[in-house]
Amino acid sequence: MIPAYIALGSNLGDPESQLRSAVGALQALSRCVLDQVSSVYRSAALGPGEQPDYLNAVVRLHTGLAPLALLDALQRIEQDQGRVRDTRWGPRTLDLDLLLYGREAITSQRLSIPHPRMLERHFVLYPLHEISGGDLLFPNGAKLETYLRQCPREGLVKSPRRLSARPGTHCQSH
Repeated sequence: MIPAYIALGSNLGDPESQLRSAVGALQALSRCVLDQVSSVYRSAALGPGEQPDYLNAVVRLHTGLAPLALLDALQRIEQDQGRVRDTRWGPRTLDLDLLLYGREAITSQRLSIPHPRMLERHFVLYPLHEISGGDLLFPNGAKLETYLRQCPREGLVKSPRRLSARPGTHCQSH
């Protein structure tokens, strides 16, 4: 089983509920064990026009799925929760990004790991640090702590509430 880190984000349709539903859907994935869920973080939207703030979180699951199979599963969850892909960086019901897949570096037409913009995003790095600690190593051998020091936390608000999930839950094996 490979540890995979997934970023969750939402700014439409009751974002906190969207994130909770996504965690439930991740727990139900075949050949996976969800073992860590970060707190929820609020940040301003980065996309075009005026948008509501985003709620974000990061989860870690251990998976027996290949990277593209996991990506397909994430995109099905997004679609099931009403994700419409019409405006790049536009508002969305749910965004699931595969950040890291073990220590693998992958570059293909459909998938880049580590996620290409994760190092610029405080709403990814801080929840990632919360659930993994500073010793997390990237495929290039660098520690998460190194990138965290270069990414100010300004404008990122950590919620005292956590998503209701049952970390450590074994997912379905169908």
